Amino acid sequence: MLTVRCKGCGIELKSSPKLQACKCVNKMTLIDETVTAVDLSKVVIVSGVNKKKPDGLTSKDLEWQEQRSKRKIKKLNFEVR
Repeated sequence: MLTVRCKGCGIELKSSPKLQACKCVNKMTLIDETVTAVDLSKVVIVSGVNKKKPDGLTSKDLEWQEQRSKRKIKKLNFEVR
């Protein structure tokens, strides 16, 4: 959940699937995790969710790739006329 505050009018908005906006000159809007405004320097993120992506491949993925690279490939010979 993301919470942002507009410095222009002081309104605090919490993220939701619906469009939310402040009514000052800055026109800050918030939809889910997306924040837009006329001047983003007048917007403060009070709290937010840090989504971390896994670094690289897991050990299971590496093992699968090793097995995949060691497989035998059957070559087909075609007759040319």
